Amino acid sequence: MSEVILKIDNLTRRFGEFSAVDALTLTVKAAEIFGLLGSNGAGKTTTIKMLTTLLPPTSGEALVAGFSITTQSVGVRRSIGYVPQAVSVDGALTGFENLLIFAKLYDLPHGEQQQRIRQALEFMGLTDEGDRLVAEYSGGMVRRLEIALSTLHRPRVLFLDEPTVGLDPIARDAVWKHLTDLRDAYGMTLFFTTHYMEEAESHCDRIAIMHLGKIAALGTCRELETSLGCGVHSLNDVFTHYAGSGLDSGSSFRAISAERATAKRLG
Repeated sequence: MSEVILKIDNLTRRFGEFSAVDALTLTVKAAEIFGLLGSNGAGKTTTIKMLTTLLPPTSGEALVAGFSITTQSVGVRRSIGYVPQAVSVDGALTGFENLLIFAKLYDLPHGEQQQRIRQALEFMGLTDEGDRLVAEYSGGMVRRLEIALSTLHRPRVLFLDEPTVGLDPIARDAVWKHLTDLRDAYGMTLFFTTHYMEEAESHCDRIAIMHLGKIAALGTCRELETSLGCGVHSLNDVFTHYAGSGLDSGSSFRAISAERATAKRLG
């Protein structure tokens, strides 16, 4: 039986009277590719922010690689990588310089930093771009650099919040090739959110669908499609059934603005 790398128990986050995440309970196995789906405002990003210790939970607990998000945040941070939806690299620096800063932040041994950086650039297909300013990168190259940054210390769990938002289909495929290569090479667990159903269907070992802060459905793509009963159903049908199809299910003006700004910068 595979090791449980992520154990979430009644994890809750409230903002005043509003429960953004409501008693979330979930386990993820080592080396699993796990997709968290849901409409805007369902609680996906809040969940990831709690699991990466960027936001304290109101109640509940989660263990990431055996470390508590509430009492062992340093251990959690050393065990994870995180690729946020917003662009997180410095365009005024080269790809190599961005990686060097992260190598120092991760406290990699000085004698290993140069080699580890060059390995990361090679693994992500950026060897020839390492000395270029990131401001000159395409959107797909920026995302690949961010993944290189977040995996420089070889984390056990990589969290990705909408990792391919704003990318064209070719760039999305390239990013996912490198992500699956990382999983295969290092046994890394990938935990990501997405609005692209084909992305989830192609890459996820299991999928959870959130609705109003709760898990509405959980299973493999096939199990979720079968859960709708007789007939042929797609993951789009599953999503509509469990996540709701109301026209008012979108997120706030601020969240929409941030998402569009990210898409513009990556595009």
